[in-house]
Amino acid sequence: MPKKSINVSLSSYDDIFSTEESRIEAKQEKVQDIPLSELYPFKNHPFKVIDDEAMQKTVESISEYGVLSPAIARPRKEGGYELIAGHRRHHASMIAGKEKMPVIVRDMEDDAAIILMVDSNLQRETILPSERAFAYKMKYDAIKRQGERTDLTSCQVGTKLRADQKLAVGTGDSARTVQRYMRLTELNSKLLDMVDNKQIAFNPAVELSYLTQEEQENFLEAMDYSQNTPSLSQAQRIKKLSQEKKCTLEAMCAVMNETKKEELDKVTINNEVLRKYFPRSYTPKQMQDTIIKLLENWHKKRQKNMER
Repeated sequence: MPKKSINVSLSSYDDIFSTEESRIEAKQEKVQDIPLSELYPFKNHPFKVIDDEAMQKTVESISEYGVLSPAIARPRKEGGYELIAGHRRHHASMIAGKEKMPVIVRDMEDDAAIILMVDSNLQRETILPSERAFAYKMKYDAIKRQGERTDLTSCQVGTKLRADQKLAVGTGDSARTVQRYMRLTELNSKLLDMVDNKQIAFNPAVELSYLTQEEQENFLEAMDYSQNTPSLSQAQRIKKLSQEKKCTLEAMCAVMNETKKEELDKVTINNEVLRKYFPRSYTPKQMQDTIIKLLENWHKKRQKNMER
């Protein structure tokens, strides 16, 4: 009687001679020292790397202690590695004269890499409105693309969050605020710089983002002509002009030349004028208190005169 064939599964050399601990360790991510010249910035990285005071402190720290927290990068098809997290550390290491920095190399698809890149940078204390705007937009688009893939969406019907709601989770901003930040990506570079420099407030800037690119250029001229920055009310009216196809340079100049309500309710006295009447040792608070007392006395005398 012929013997039945027996399926024998032969273990590999590694399986036979490696321990369970070593196999787990092999699967874990390892920190590698990678030359700075082999690390490239993330494509369309929305966060600026600026040589400011904070960067100088980072340079000093790296010069003395090295990079304490490894960067994260992924392999590039062209060779080298694309930084996902660690652009500031990379720049500071170059200034500090280092040749290498510690990096965790991770294979990641584009959308997953974008989400990690944005999340790792949103933890910074100071983020410009333009940085937050483009970062939110990149992550929003990545989440939407992931949501279109059936292998990445396992939620039951009715429990899925919209992309802007998913994006808002963990940011400290509401979904509505996230949407308003993303509107800033529609502004031209000059207007966006003015938002970053606090020359135009956030809420008026959102309204101006609905203007066409040509209208935005004309609006810059209107600002220059009036020597004014827009209030929320002015920005809303200019947006309405755009919706009604009446947003000409002349119309915007007319709006921008209007006296703002807060200017009507405010009296400003130049400090040099006040200093003529007060000792140099007086603080602004002391000057204000003295002025109020004088006005109260003047008001009382005026009332007495009217009663006679």
